[in-house]
Amino acid sequence: MKLAWLIDTPSTQTCRWGPRLAVVVVVAVAVGGLIGLAASAAPAPSPWEQPAASLAEQVAGILGPGQAHLTLRNLSTVPNGEIPAIRRLLEQDLKAHGVLASGAESANAIRVTLSENLRERLWVAEVIEGNETRVAMVRVGPGAQQQAQAAGGLMLRKQTVLTINEEVLAALETADGLVVVEPEEIVIYSHTAEGWRERKRVAISQARPLVRDPRGVILPSTGGEGFEAYVAGMVCSGSYTPAQPAGDWSVRCRESDDPWPIALGPNPQSPLITSPADGSVSLRAFYNTARDYFTGVVTPSLNVDLPPFYSAAMIFRPASGPALLIGGIDGKAQLTESGALKPVSGTRDWGSDFAVLNSGCGAGAQIIASGSGEAASDSLRAFELPAQEAVPVSAPLAMDGTVTALATAPDGKSVFAVVRGAADQYEVDRVTGSCNE
Repeated sequence: MKLAWLIDTPSTQTCRWGPRLAVVVVVAVAVGGLIGLAASAAPAPSPWEQPAASLAEQVAGILGPGQAHLTLRNLSTVPNGEIPAIRRLLEQDLKAHGVLASGAESANAIRVTLSENLRERLWVAEVIEGNETRVAMVRVGPGAQQQAQAAGGLMLRKQTVLTINEEVLAALETADGLVVVEPEEIVIYSHTAEGWRERKRVAISQARPLVRDPRGVILPSTGGEGFEAYVAGMVCSGSYTPAQPAGDWSVRCRESDDPWPIALGPNPQSPLITSPADGSVSLRAFYNTARDYFTGVVTPSLNVDLPPFYSAAMIFRPASGPALLIGGIDGKAQLTESGALKPVSGTRDWGSDFAVLNSGCGAGAQIIASGSGEAASDSLRAFELPAQEAVPVSAPLAMDGTVTALATAPDGKSVFAVVRGAADQYEVDRVTGSCNE
């Protein structure tokens, strides 16, 4: 009130002090406005600050002051654009505790994995000192990105079909049973009221030793009444013969260097190459029996030189038609279409296995890819390729172990995943997708 009187009253005092007071008021208002503007423009706290600080504190408690090589991989719905900021926060928080992120030559290592399930995110740090590995982890509540991801696109679900203690390379469900390819045997299961029961076991009788991580492929034979299974240097064929009171399987294995089937037809998404004979197999690739990957030589030829690869899948491109997607042994995904080999971005966190799921959602078909690297708890995620970038269209689906193989079911509407769990127990999961409207 006093200030208002001094400004508004025409007096000699007002004439003498009014201009100065006006200036003071203007400056005060301006400064106050700037302070308010600065406060309103201040960036909101990063949602990653608290989990990064908590994880860094745990890691420092394990490692103590020193140096360590820090690596970060993202198996969650956290956008890849956020990963550099998360890494900077971790480096800053580790440094505050005396741990410096150094080069790859460091004797110590910190491997951080950002993962999640349908309920929450989980950040896991593997702290490696020599031959000893210890684990630290923090739980992070589901963010807006995860909720938005689950609200639209595709939701993946899994159903465990079989759990056994033997190693599984591939599996195929038929009308008369479940056929499982093990490293040295073909095992056939029958479905009973109590679940799957082992019905027949046939030795593959390989003539050469298997590599450390052998692969296998199994697909239905023409007509769907039997199967063909491939392992290194061998091919096995099986047929089912109905009889009374129950049918029986006949299985024969032989040595073979024939190329393996990697892309099948006919296909709702249109095959790349249709076999004029029966339309069952459209593309085959030669397998390196001394290693665990395909050489890059395929038949029929695609008129392009392919690099060695682990996985391949046929996809349909609306603009250019069918194309072959391969996952190279160098960790890079590439697309073969129109006689050219093109790089695919957005696949840095893919593992070596992927398969196509014809879900009918979104673009109609999606690529189901496993997470990169060896993980105690792996994940699967659906992607689409509208251009030359893999775009995630589902939240990650947590798996109970490491995914070792993926294959599209004969009807294309599900994907079979082989998972190695605790104590080297293996399970076969059926993965399906449903649309989120």
